[in-house]
Amino acid sequence: MEDVKEKKNKLRTIDLAYIGLSAALIAICSWISIPLTVPITLQTMGICLVAGIFGMKRGTIATVIYLILGAIGVPVFAGFSSGIGVLAGSTGGYLIGFIFTALIVGFVSDKAKGKLWALILSMVAGVLVCYIFGTAWFAVVYAKTSEPASLATILGWCVTPFLIPDAVKIALAAVLTNRLKRFVK
Repeated sequence: MEDVKEKKNKLRTIDLAYIGLSAALIAICSWISIPLTVPITLQTMGICLVAGIFGMKRGTIATVIYLILGAIGVPVFAGFSSGIGVLAGSTGGYLIGFIFTALIVGFVSDKAKGKLWALILSMVAGVLVCYIFGTAWFAVVYAKTSEPASLATILGWCVTPFLIPDAVKIALAAVLTNRLKRFVK
C-alpha cells in the first residue's frame, strides 16, 4: 500500500518531460511581444495554459523552474532579459505572482474535470492575484526610486492597459486547455 502512495508522489519521466516542455513554452510566450501602446507578452497565457493542462503540481513546478532559469541568467523573461535584478526590479512582483497564478489555475484544473467556466474563473482569479502581488511590489520598488505615485496612477500604468489583452489571453488559454487536457497523461 505504501509503495503505491510513494510512486504516486514521485515525479515520473513523463512528468519531467512535461515540466521541461512547459517551462520552455512559458519562456517562448514571454519572448512573443505584441507592440501596442504598452508591449503585451503572452506570459500570462503561457502560465494559465501550462497550469490548466498539466495541473497544480506540474504547472507550478514548471513556473518555478522558469523563474529559476531567469534568475540564474538564462534569458527567458520578456525581452530576452534575465537575472536577479529583473526579479528584484519593479516588475519582479508580477513574475513571482505567476507562481500564485499557477497554483490557483492548476488546483482548479485538477478539480474541475474539464468545466470551461471553472477554468475561466480560475484563470481570472489567478491573474487577479498576480496583478495584486505585482502591483503592490511595483508600488514599493517605485516609491524607493522615485516620488511615490497614487494608487490610481500605478493602476493606470500596471493594470489598466493589460485588462483587455489579458481577458483575450485567458479566453484563449481556457479554450486551448479544455481541448488539449484530454491528451495529457
